[in-house]
Order: sequence, then C-alpha cells, then structure tokens
Amino acid sequence: MSDVIVAPETRDLDDLSRDLADWLSRRLPNASEVRIENLAYPRGAGQSHETILFDAHWHESGQEHIQGCVLRIRPEKFTVFPDTLFEEQYRIMKALSDGGSVRVAKPLWFEADAGVLGKPFFVMEKKQGRVPVSIPPYARSGWLAEATPEQRQTLWRNAVTQLALIQTVPLEGLEFLEGPEGARRGLAQEWDKYCRFVDWLEEVEPQPILRSALARLEAEWPEHQPEGLVWGDARIGNMMFDEAFEVVAVMDWEQPSLGGALHDLAWFCVLSETMHGPKSTYGAPLEGMGRHEETVALWEVVSGKSADGLGWYEDFAEFKMTCTGVRLGHLRGTPMMDARMMAKRLKVG
Repeated sequence: MSDVIVAPETRDLDDLSRDLADWLSRRLPNASEVRIENLAYPRGAGQSHETILFDAHWHESGQEHIQGCVLRIRPEKFTVFPDTLFEEQYRIMKALSDGGSVRVAKPLWFEADAGVLGKPFFVMEKKQGRVPVSIPPYARSGWLAEATPEQRQTLWRNAVTQLALIQTVPLEGLEFLEGPEGARRGLAQEWDKYCRFVDWLEEVEPQPILRSALARLEAEWPEHQPEGLVWGDARIGNMMFDEAFEVVAVMDWEQPSLGGALHDLAWFCVLSETMHGPKSTYGAPLEGMGRHEETVALWEVVSGKSADGLGWYEDFAEFKMTCTGVRLGHLRGTPMMDARMMAKRLKVG
C-alpha cells in the first residue's frame, strides 16, 4: 500500500519454476507437459507481498493452453500491517470476479499448504495494461504525464466509476471480512483495526502523536456512517488501464473490510490531491484529472450514496497513511517523517 522501496523476501526463480510446475501438474491432473516460463518480479510492486509474474503452459485434451499468471506469496517476516488478510484477499477478489461489476484479475488457485513454496500462496490471472506508477511519480513523467487532457479525463472518469461501483457490491456473502467481536463491520471495524495498528507500532516505540490524533478523531466522530465494502488502498496507482484509458483491473485487495463506504473515497481523494492535484508535490496539477468536488459528485452519482462528512474520513485516511509510513520506517530502520511534519499532517499540536 506504499510506494516506498522496501522489498519483501525474494527467491531463486529457477527453483521456483520447478516447484510451480510440479504443483500445477497436481492441480491439473489431466494436463501434461506442464512448464513455467517468463518468471519475473514486476517493477514497482511487492511492497508487502512477494509478487511474481509467470506464464504457465500445458497440454490437455489435445490442446495447448497458455495462461498468464501472477503469484502472490503470504508475507511472514516482512509484515506492513498487523492483520495479514491473505485468504480474505483471495476470497474478496473471487467474489468480485464472480459478481462482475468491479473489474479485477480472476483468482485461479489458492494453496494453503506452506510445504509447497514455504508459505501459503495464490495465483491469479495476469492482466495486460499500464499502471500509473508512483516511482517515478506519474504526474512528472511517463505515459499519463504525456497523455492529453482529454485522455486523462477519460482515465479519471473511468477510475472514479470503478471506485464507486465497489459500493454497489452487496455485502451479503462477504461475512468472511467481518472484524472481531464488538467491531464486526462499519466504522467500528476500521477504527478497531487502526487502534490495534497503533498498539502494534508501540511495541517498537511510543507513538504520542498518533495517540493524540486518535483522540482528536474520536472527539469529532462523524454522524454519517454509510455501510459498504472497503478496498483498502484506493488510488489510480492500484488500477491498470488499457490503451483507451479504460480500467482493466482494480488491484491490491490486501486490507479489505466491511468498514463503510466513505473510507475508499477519502483515501482516493487525499492521494489524488497529493499526486496530481492542487496540493501535488510533483509539480503542476495534471490537466484533465477531475477536481476534488468533481470526484465526489461523480462518486455519489454512480454509487448512489452520500459523501456527507467526507472531511472526517479524509483526516482518518491521513492517519491511516501515517501509521503505514511509521511501520515502513521501522522496517527500513529510518523514520519516514519527523515529529513536526507528522503532527502537522494529523492536525495535532
């Protein structure tokens, strides 16, 4: 969920190729001549999960099959979040793929046996397209910076539409995403998750600024708490687009919840302002990308839900991002921001 370069574990890809071929042969008992090719770690991915691209080849019923795949391996030592929702990640992607309203990569296989690769893993289909990367920042260089304002507006509209369509997904059947007792769903679930995140961070060092921010947010508790599914890292950098600037896939579902409809919109708006909006630290705003009020208006139309009180959720999103940044700083051994900058970001004195 962060673009700071802190890589999880990697492995020998030749050994992995053999292990995957043996495993897939067992998964496809009627297949023959199974082989794995083109293994590679994707550029700019894998901040919290070891992620590897590959192509699977096999023969079955007299036909040759080729399947582009993405392998995601459950993290153990390199953990960015206190909750490793690995199986839940696979299950929500499968539910969305089956539902069809939100464009995601189709999950193909889940393997719970750690004996195969040393840890549980899953495989999903490999989509083809382009991702607005943050390193280097997409607002400064690359295909989106070079696009026309009209093309950027198409991308923005399609991205916000997909973001809003997440809120049209029925929650029935998604009970596997519920939180602990007393915080099963709704704002209580997301609040509990990040209170526990601060507890976790304090196992390394005290977090007085985060504690003050929690107290401020709790004192300003929002009245408007619409139900809904939480994607968890809602940004165009986690979407893949085709040459026509249409969304190919909504990616990175590693922190889903039933925490409510406004968390993703808030996260999306905060990061949009930072990456390509008026508050961008990467130069002039990208012409064609919708303004904050336009994003909110389109989201409300497509989702059918009100964004009243969004400001509180945007402050909560800043808090969540800061928690993640502190954790990544622990993993790097270097703080990612000083106390004064953190206090200013979180609006505490």
